[in-house]
Amino acid sequence: MASLAEAPSPAVHTRGRLLQVLGIAFGLAVILGNTIGVGILRTPGEIAARLPTPGLFLGAWVAGGLYALLGAISLSELGAMVPRSGGQYVFVRRALGEYPGFIVGWSDWISTCATTSAVAIVSSEYLGVLVPPLAGRTALVAAALVLGLTAVLWRGIEWGDAVQQFTSLLKGLVLVGLVAAVFALGSAPADQGRAPEIPTGLALFTALAVAMQGVVYTYDGWTGLIYFSGEVRNPGRDVPRAMVGGVLLVIGIYLLLNLAFLHVLPMSRLAHEPFAAGAAAQAVFGPRGDTIIRVIMIVSAIACINSNILMAPRVPLAMADDRLLPESVTRVSAGGTPTTATLLSSAIALGFIATGTFERILALLAFFFVANYLLSFLSVFVLRRREPDLPRPYRVWGFPWTTGIAVLGSAAFLAGQVAGDTRNSLFSLLLLAVSYPVYRVARRGR
Repeated sequence: MASLAEAPSPAVHTRGRLLQVLGIAFGLAVILGNTIGVGILRTPGEIAARLPTPGLFLGAWVAGGLYALLGAISLSELGAMVPRSGGQYVFVRRALGEYPGFIVGWSDWISTCATTSAVAIVSSEYLGVLVPPLAGRTALVAAALVLGLTAVLWRGIEWGDAVQQFTSLLKGLVLVGLVAAVFALGSAPADQGRAPEIPTGLALFTALAVAMQGVVYTYDGWTGLIYFSGEVRNPGRDVPRAMVGGVLLVIGIYLLLNLAFLHVLPMSRLAHEPFAAGAAAQAVFGPRGDTIIRVIMIVSAIACINSNILMAPRVPLAMADDRLLPESVTRVSAGGTPTTATLLSSAIALGFIATGTFERILALLAFFFVANYLLSFLSVFVLRRREPDLPRPYRVWGFPWTTGIAVLGSAAFLAGQVAGDTRNSLFSLLLLAVSYPVYRVARRGR
C-alpha cells in the first residue's frame, strides 16, 4: 500500500470541490474495510446449521463470492465510465430516472449511517470487557468512536485515505495471523460428535436459499470504492482493478477463515456455534482465546466504521448536486471533506446510537439493500443501450451473461428476502410508498 505518512499536498487542494487524489491502495482498503466486519466471525455457525457438510458449507461461501465478483466486474464499468462520487445513486439516477435514483440514494445513505452505529455499538461492547472502566457505557463509547473518527476524517480525504489504508492493512494482517495460528497450533478434535442430518429435497432448497442470504449479507460492502469514483486519479484503470482485486482478497480471506474454523471445530459443533471465531480461538489458545478474538473484532470494527463515515456523506452530496437536497449540503472543504453532509451523516449515526434503533432500521432497509443491487445491475444494460457511444475505459467481462447472472441472483435474493422476512418487507414497501410524496416535495423545493 502507499505510504501512510505522506503529508497532504496543498497543491491539489481546490476549495469547494472533491479532490481527485485516490489510488488503487485506497480502493483495496475501503473494500476490505467496508466488507470484512464482524459478520464473518459470527455468520459461519448459522450457515453450517443450514448446510451441515463441509462441501455444502464451503460451496455457499464460494457461490456468494462469485456473486460479489460478478457484481464488481459489472459495476466497475459504470464507475469507470461515470467517474462521479455518490455510490449506486449516481448510476441508477442516470439510467433509470430521478425517482429510482432518489429511492436508492436515501435508503443507501440511511443504511450506511445505521451500519456505522451498529458496528460502533459492537466494538464498544467488546471494549467494555477488555477495559472494565468502560463497561456499562456502551452508548457513550460508541458515540466517542464515531465522533473521534469523524474529527480525524474532517481534516480531508487524504487523512481519510491514510487512516483507511492503515486500519484495513492491520485488519488483514490480524485475520491472516489468526488463520496461520489456527493451522499451526490447532488440530482436529478427536470427538467429531454426531453427524448433523443433511436436508434433502425441498428442505435442502430452502436451506440453501436462507444460507445464501446470510453469505451475501456477509459479502456486502464490495461496492465501497464506487462511492469515491470522482476522487480516483485514474478511474478508467484503478476502479476496475481495485474492485475486482478487493473482492478476490475478501473471497480469499473468507475461505481461509472458514477452512480454519473447520480445522479445529467439528461440523456438529460449528453448526450450533453462534460465534464461530470465538470458539475456534478458544480451541487453539484456551482461556486467552476470548481476549484475542475481542481484539480482532475491535480492529475489524474500527476499519469498518472509518469506511462508513467516509462513504455516507458522498451520497447526500451527489443528491444535493442534483438539487434533491438543499444547496448547503454541497459544501466541501479545501481538504475534500463534504462538510455539511459529513455532519448530517454522523449526527444520524449518533441518533441511532442514542435511541438504539439501528437494528430496526437495518432490518427495514434489508429489502432495499438487495433491490439497490438489482437496479444497479439493470443500469448496466440500460446505459449500454441508451449511451452506446459513451467512452468506456473498461467493459464488463462476458457481458451480457455475467451481468445477467448477477441480475437473476439479485432477483432471487430479493424474493428470498420477502419470503423470509415478510413483516419487515411489507414495512419496507410502505416506506417505498411514502418516499414518493417526499420526493415530490424535494423536487418542488428546488
